[in-house]
Amino acid sequence: MKFTEDHEWLRAEDGLVVVGITEHASSQLGDVVFVELPEIDTKVAKGDEIVVIESVKAASDISAPLDGEIVEVNAAIVDEPGKVNEDPLGDAWFFKMKIDDMSALDDYMDEDAYKAFVG
Repeated sequence: MKFTEDHEWLRAEDGLVVVGITEHASSQLGDVVFVELPEIDTKVAKGDEIVVIESVKAASDISAPLDGEIVEVNAAIVDEPGKVNEDPLGDAWFFKMKIDDMSALDDYMDEDAYKAFVG
């Protein structure tokens, strides 16, 4: 698993990259009440805002961590946004993307570096 400074996690799986938010981000947001995911087959550039999350505390966006194409979204968290708080590193992934260069993941933090980053 790799981690971004925006508190997203990235996991390579079957030639795709699975993206979600970290436990730290989930706890900072509070109870998640709404999630809007991107459309499948959407081409995204690193930094594009592609997910909207609303909680009882705030609204937040998730940006694309890499250039690529959205190939799958997790409809379960749209139907039950509270899953984001319950299992942010597991069942509450947001989307899967196809990227051209898997080595782009090397630009992100490993778990130890992320833990140091959040203190």
